[in-house]
Amino acid sequence: MNIDQLNQSSSELLQAELLRCCGSARWVKELIAGRPYATEVDLYNASDRIWQSLSSSDWLEAFSHHPKIGDLESLKTKFASTSAWASGEQGGVALASQRVLEELAAGNKDYEAKFGYIFIVCATGKTASEMLALLQERLHNSPEVEIVRAMEEQNKITRLRLEKLLGL
Repeated sequence: MNIDQLNQSSSELLQAELLRCCGSARWVKELIAGRPYATEVDLYNASDRIWQSLSSSDWLEAFSHHPKIGDLESLKTKFASTSAWASGEQGGVALASQRVLEELAAGNKDYEAKFGYIFIVCATGKTASEMLALLQERLHNSPEVEIVRAMEEQNKITRLRLEKLLGL
Protein backbone atom coordinates (compact mmCIF):
# COMPACT_ATOMS: atom_id res chain seq x y z
CA MET A 1 0.00 0.00 0.00
CA ASN A 2 1.28 3.49 -0.76
CA ILE A 3 0.10 6.83 0.62
CA ASP A 4 -2.41 7.33 -2.22
CA GLN A 5 -3.92 3.88 -1.63
CA LEU A 6 -4.08 4.60 2.10
CA ASN A 7 -5.95 7.83 1.39
CA GLN A 8 -8.38 6.10 -1.00
CA SER A 9 -9.00 2.91 0.97
CA SER A 10 -12.37 2.33 2.54
CA SER A 11 -12.48 3.12 6.23
CA GLU A 12 -13.30 -0.52 7.00
CA LEU A 13 -10.30 -1.90 5.11
CA LEU A 14 -7.99 0.77 6.49
CA GLN A 15 -9.21 0.18 10.03
CA ALA A 16 -8.11 -3.47 9.87
CA GLU A 17 -4.73 -2.51 8.41
CA LEU A 18 -4.08 0.27 10.94
CA LEU A 19 -5.05 -1.95 13.88
CA ARG A 20 -2.10 -4.13 12.86
CA CYS A 21 0.11 -1.06 13.34
CA CYS A 22 -1.38 0.06 16.67
CA GLY A 23 -4.11 -1.59 18.71
CA SER A 24 -5.73 1.62 19.93
CA ALA A 25 -9.19 1.99 18.36
CA ARG A 26 -9.16 5.73 19.03
CA TRP A 27 -5.76 6.17 17.33
CA VAL A 28 -7.08 4.28 14.30
CA LYS A 29 -10.31 6.30 14.17
CA GLU A 30 -8.51 9.63 14.41
CA LEU A 31 -5.84 8.68 11.88
CA ILE A 32 -8.53 7.64 9.38
CA ALA A 33 -10.48 10.85 10.04
CA GLY A 34 -7.34 12.91 9.31
CA ARG A 35 -7.07 11.74 5.70
CA PRO A 36 -5.91 12.63 3.15
CA TYR A 37 -2.21 12.76 3.91
CA ALA A 38 -0.03 14.46 1.29
CA THR A 39 3.09 12.47 2.17
CA GLU A 40 4.29 9.66 4.38
CA VAL A 41 5.86 12.27 6.66
CA ASP A 42 2.47 13.93 7.09
CA LEU A 43 1.01 10.55 8.06
CA TYR A 44 3.81 9.91 10.57
CA ASN A 45 3.43 13.38 12.09
CA ALA A 46 -0.33 12.90 12.44
CA SER A 47 0.25 9.49 13.99
CA ASP A 48 2.66 10.96 16.54
CA ARG A 49 0.36 13.88 17.35
CA ILE A 50 -2.66 11.63 17.82
CA TRP A 51 -0.74 9.09 19.89
CA GLN A 52 0.59 11.78 22.22
CA SER A 53 -2.93 13.17 22.72
CA LEU A 54 -4.49 9.88 23.77
CA SER A 55 -5.26 8.81 27.31
CA SER A 56 -3.49 6.09 29.24
CA SER A 57 -6.51 3.81 28.67
CA ASP A 58 -5.94 4.14 24.91
CA TRP A 59 -2.26 3.32 25.39
CA LEU A 60 -3.15 0.28 27.50
CA GLU A 61 -5.52 -0.88 24.79
CA ALA A 62 -2.65 -0.74 22.28
CA PHE A 63 -0.30 -2.57 24.66
CA SER A 64 -2.83 -5.40 24.96
CA HIS A 65 -2.39 -6.13 21.27
CA HIS A 66 1.22 -7.25 21.75
CA PRO A 67 2.65 -10.60 22.77
CA LYS A 68 5.02 -10.61 25.70
CA ILE A 69 8.66 -10.27 24.69
CA GLY A 70 9.95 -13.80 24.24
CA ASP A 71 6.52 -15.45 24.24
CA LEU A 72 6.93 -17.13 20.88
CA GLU A 73 3.88 -19.36 21.32
CA SER A 74 1.50 -16.40 21.65
CA LEU A 75 3.01 -14.92 18.50
CA LYS A 76 1.75 -17.97 16.63
CA THR A 77 -1.74 -18.11 18.11
CA LYS A 78 -3.30 -15.10 19.82
CA PHE A 79 -1.43 -12.52 17.72
CA ALA A 80 -1.69 -14.23 14.32
CA SER A 81 -2.64 -11.00 12.48
CA THR A 82 0.62 -9.30 13.49
CA SER A 83 2.78 -12.39 13.99
CA ALA A 84 4.92 -11.83 10.89
CA TRP A 85 5.74 -8.29 11.95
CA ALA A 86 6.14 -9.13 15.66
CA SER A 87 8.31 -12.17 15.06
CA GLY A 88 10.62 -10.07 12.91
CA GLU A 89 10.64 -7.36 15.54
CA GLN A 90 11.46 -9.93 18.22
CA GLY A 91 13.99 -11.73 16.05
CA GLY A 92 16.68 -11.32 18.72
CA VAL A 93 14.73 -13.64 21.00
CA ALA A 94 15.03 -16.56 18.59
CA LEU A 95 18.78 -16.73 19.28
CA ALA A 96 18.50 -16.40 23.06
CA SER A 97 19.77 -18.96 25.50
CA GLN A 98 17.32 -20.87 27.67
CA ARG A 99 18.55 -18.89 30.70
CA VAL A 100 17.79 -15.54 29.04
CA LEU A 101 14.36 -16.79 27.93
CA GLU A 102 13.58 -17.89 31.49
CA GLU A 103 14.74 -14.53 32.86
CA LEU A 104 12.59 -12.71 30.29
CA ALA A 105 9.58 -14.79 31.35
CA ALA A 106 10.23 -14.05 35.04
CA GLY A 107 10.85 -10.36 34.31
CA ASN A 108 7.66 -10.12 32.26
CA LYS A 109 5.73 -11.62 35.16
CA ASP A 110 7.27 -9.15 37.65
CA TYR A 111 6.67 -6.22 35.29
CA GLU A 112 3.04 -7.09 34.70
CA ALA A 113 2.48 -7.57 38.44
CA LYS A 114 3.98 -4.15 39.18
CA PHE A 115 2.51 -2.09 36.35
CA GLY A 116 -0.61 -4.00 35.30
CA TYR A 117 0.34 -4.35 31.63
CA ILE A 118 2.97 -6.14 29.60
CA PHE A 119 6.49 -4.86 29.05
CA ILE A 120 6.52 -2.83 25.84
CA VAL A 121 9.81 -2.26 24.05
CA CYS A 122 10.64 -1.58 20.43
CA ALA A 123 12.52 -4.84 19.99
CA THR A 124 13.69 -4.28 16.42
CA GLY A 125 17.46 -4.66 16.26
CA LYS A 126 17.80 -5.64 19.92
CA THR A 127 19.13 -8.92 21.25
CA ALA A 128 17.23 -10.83 23.90
CA SER A 129 19.93 -9.88 26.41
CA GLU A 130 19.48 -6.19 25.58
CA MET A 131 15.72 -6.47 25.99
CA LEU A 132 16.19 -8.27 29.30
CA ALA A 133 18.51 -5.52 30.54
CA LEU A 134 15.94 -2.87 29.55
CA LEU A 135 13.16 -4.81 31.27
CA GLN A 136 15.19 -5.13 34.47
CA GLU A 137 16.13 -1.44 34.37
CA ARG A 138 12.56 -0.30 33.79
CA LEU A 139 11.24 -2.41 36.66
CA HIS A 140 12.74 0.27 38.93
CA ASN A 141 10.61 3.04 37.39
CA SER A 142 7.59 4.51 39.10
CA PRO A 143 4.24 3.76 37.45
CA GLU A 144 4.02 7.39 36.29
CA VAL A 145 7.42 7.25 34.60
CA GLU A 146 6.91 3.78 33.16
CA ILE A 147 3.60 4.46 31.40
CA VAL A 148 5.34 7.27 29.50
CA ARG A 149 8.30 5.01 28.62
CA ALA A 150 5.94 2.29 27.41
CA MET A 151 3.92 4.84 25.42
CA GLU A 152 7.12 6.09 23.74
CA GLU A 153 8.16 2.53 22.87
CA GLN A 154 4.70 1.78 21.43
CA ASN A 155 5.00 4.89 19.28
CA LYS A 156 8.31 3.60 17.87
CA ILE A 157 6.69 0.25 17.09
CA THR A 158 3.74 1.98 15.43
CA ARG A 159 6.06 4.04 13.22
CA LEU A 160 7.95 0.94 12.08
CA ARG A 161 4.69 -0.84 11.34
CA LEU A 162 3.32 2.13 9.38
CA GLU A 163 6.49 2.01 7.29
CA LYS A 164 5.93 -1.73 6.71
CA LEU A 165 2.30 -1.09 5.79
CA LEU A 166 3.44 1.43 3.21
CA GLY A 167 6.07 -0.96 1.91
CA LEU A 168 8.97 1.27 2.92
